[in-house]
Amino acid sequence: MNVVALDRTRPRDDWERTSALAPWLNDPLVREVMVNDGRQVWIEREGGLEHVGTLAKGEAERIIERILLPIGRRVDHASPVVDARLHDGSRVCIVIPPVAVDGPCLSIRRFHVRDLPLGAFGDDGVVSVLREVVRERCNVVVAGAASSGKTTLLNALCGHVGEGERIITVEDVAELRLQTQHVVRFEARPSTYDGALEVSMAALLRSALRMRPDRFVLGEVRGPEALDMLAAMNTGHHGSLATCHANSPDDVLRRVEAMVLHAAPQWPLAAVREHLQAAIDVIIFVERSPNGQRRISEISEVSMRPDVLGTRRIWAEGATTARLARGRS
Repeated sequence: MNVVALDRTRPRDDWERTSALAPWLNDPLVREVMVNDGRQVWIEREGGLEHVGTLAKGEAERIIERILLPIGRRVDHASPVVDARLHDGSRVCIVIPPVAVDGPCLSIRRFHVRDLPLGAFGDDGVVSVLREVVRERCNVVVAGAASSGKTTLLNALCGHVGEGERIITVEDVAELRLQTQHVVRFEARPSTYDGALEVSMAALLRSALRMRPDRFVLGEVRGPEALDMLAAMNTGHHGSLATCHANSPDDVLRRVEAMVLHAAPQWPLAAVREHLQAAIDVIIFVERSPNGQRRISEISEVSMRPDVLGTRRIWAEGATTARLARGRS
């Protein structure tokens, strides 16, 4: 893919208005626009996938160039994968040949994090439990599959943090829009073709902890930053929150355990599990129903038994099953 000169006289969203993807990018009901093999266009609209058209030959390459130039990124055979945030908060993932076997692929996830109340995720019973979790300064992981509503729920939870508390957010791609008074936002940066060095989430989290946060919010834990997250949660930064891709609350523990062992392979497994048990208090699992509605399906506490790494359900499917035991306030 060739690099072309950037016309800085054009509006930053000009490619959105004039590209072949414009009809779907400008549709408020469309959450994601996807291009397969450089030609086939699919969208996610109101929770369902639709095949909506076919691009002309070469159009996908032109769209990719126009997306990346204003944000200072590039994709080529040496670096065929790019994950980035657009100026409006939307996320784009681009993969080109040779790793995209049938042609260039891209996915544009429109920025749809809304200021929803906790009640949008369940009934009064679950709202009561969620408020208690925040009030008691529990360390929380919001888990679920992709596009299940984790970031939106995280926004809603942070809306119940005490007025004036200092929150520092750390994200790989900035998506959170916290409606609180005292927020500092950090976003990781990959190394770039013009020589800029990588700034990892782990490095940003370590910096954040030197800046007096009352709570930190980790947009998504998926790598070495898991070790720093557990260390921070275990050293007085109570009430902190993170998200994690997982299939169940117990799966969160397995995944974070694996991340920590990858970052610190010299740690004994027993020490990792003890560290994990002491750090994470509550796991909130969110799902997307077949009609596209996001809802909380389960809230669990991490077991406090030293010989068991697991969870204890305190709320599920509209009914409180146990009282919260791991408050820190």
